[in-house]
Amino acid sequence: MPDKVRYSDQELAEFKEIILKKLDRARQDYELLRNTLTHENSNDIEDTSPTFKVLEEGANTLSREQTGRLAERQAQFIKHLEAAIVRVENKTYGICRETGKLISKQRLLAVPHATLSIEAKLNQK
Repeated sequence: MPDKVRYSDQELAEFKEIILKKLDRARQDYELLRNTLTHENSNDIEDTSPTFKVLEEGANTLSREQTGRLAERQAQFIKHLEAAIVRVENKTYGICRETGKLISKQRLLAVPHATLSIEAKLNQK
């Protein structure tokens, strides 16, 4: 029996459902991070006494930088998930961009935006 060249429409629909759920959650997480950065619903140091304000400003700056990096990573994750949806719709989802072989279902369930098989990923190192 020849190797499968792509996932069936039913399998693609299942993957799409998984990706859409992850995408919804990722967008919620991104909004939370964005709101933290823009001080919406904030408990910041504006009303704190001057003694504590000096100490907290440094911690606040560090926290904002970390939150900014997390928001950037989350935005990138969202882009990868959106690209995966496009691949599902084009029926190219799950095909390794290096080898042209199908990426294992287990890998796609763990990393739904994967574009490389384990074999191709290991060859990159």
